[in-house]
Amino acid sequence: MGLSDFLCEIRENLLRKDEIRQEVQNLARKTTRLSKQAIFLVHRGMVTEAESLLGEANMNISKLIELSKSYPEICIGLIETPLQEYAEAKIFLDLIRAGSFKSPEEIGVPGESYVLGLADVVGELRRRALDLLRKDDVGGAEECLNLMETIYSELIGCDELQALIPGLRRKCDIARRIIEATRGDITIEARRAMLNNAIKDLQRTLESIRGNAER
Repeated sequence: MGLSDFLCEIRENLLRKDEIRQEVQNLARKTTRLSKQAIFLVHRGMVTEAESLLGEANMNISKLIELSKSYPEICIGLIETPLQEYAEAKIFLDLIRAGSFKSPEEIGVPGESYVLGLADVVGELRRRALDLLRKDDVGGAEECLNLMETIYSELIGCDELQALIPGLRRKCDIARRIIEATRGDITIEARRAMLNNAIKDLQRTLESIRGNAER
């Protein structure tokens, strides 16, 4: 083989890598979009539709993980976001549908992506809690708060996770602030509901007394 052959071989390899890079980028964008759409559907109560989108996203995740094994130098920096977004959407869906946590293996993502996605679920639970408060469902909002506190306490209970996973400490700090704000919102709404109930009870009592007096 001469120099021309060497350069031709290098060219072919680079073209192949560029094709793989484009494929990874397309899969990553599509997976991120599907995951965000699924979360939106869960908030609207369209769980079946969300499951369908995540089923499609799951196939993309499998392809991305397989490509990352064959071309790690290409995939690094491109697949982390879709893996986290998918993990967040799947964990959130499972919590709303069954109230339980699935393992990283069951979801189909690496442990690091699972942990980072889990930390972001706290924000989605706050959004759900606020939606429930607007519907006067204080009990449902309190259930969301309990899940938020469970996630946070488990994450900060393992110092090694925060030391070994870049970005997790910042996410935990954000989660703590979100939990404090949500607890305040629920407390205010619970007191308002109690006051309204007390006023209604008083009104019924006064009406009963008035009715007895008129007799």
